[in-house]
Amino acid sequence: MKELRPAILMCIMFTIICGGIYPAVVTGIANAVFPKQAQGSFITDKNNREIGSSLIGQPFSEPKYFWPRPSATAEFAYNPMGSGGSNSGPTNPDFLKTVGDRVKVLRDTGISGSIPADLVLASASGLDPHISPEAAQVQLSRVAKARNMAAEKVQQLVTMSTEEPQAGGILGAPRVNVLALNLALDGVSP
Repeated sequence: MKELRPAILMCIMFTIICGGIYPAVVTGIANAVFPKQAQGSFITDKNNREIGSSLIGQPFSEPKYFWPRPSATAEFAYNPMGSGGSNSGPTNPDFLKTVGDRVKVLRDTGISGSIPADLVLASASGLDPHISPEAAQVQLSRVAKARNMAAEKVQQLVTMSTEEPQAGGILGAPRVNVLALNLALDGVSP
């Protein structure tokens, strides 16, 4: 009993510190310093209604929209509760069929030439909201045609929506947030 009492007290103490005090302090600091990010980086429409997050991809399949990376989440696309990759390797027959099906869908929309990998492969989380500028470029003519817009106008929106690498160009690569780009498209008249 003499050895058990300190162990129980330490467990209670560390539960209070690590499970209560520390998360409360970190959450308070995050809300004070980065309020938008701490609350989920939500994007709102004209009526101030939350329509998505800039951190989580959303499904778009209509020709008039830019399409995101495929989701690796199973039952419902881009469900953050099922975040995680498929863990299927490049020799897995199911994986190869899935990628082949995605390539076929893109080819059926008129995309010729090389298809950027991010249009047929899910990210590690399966929730990536970004595509590469190259992935936006191969979709540009389809979107312009479906919206009856000049390709140059759509190109301007893609260019304006392209985010540079983080930390002054050190981290990552240029990327396009698909939700933000599609919202910009909806706000522009042909």
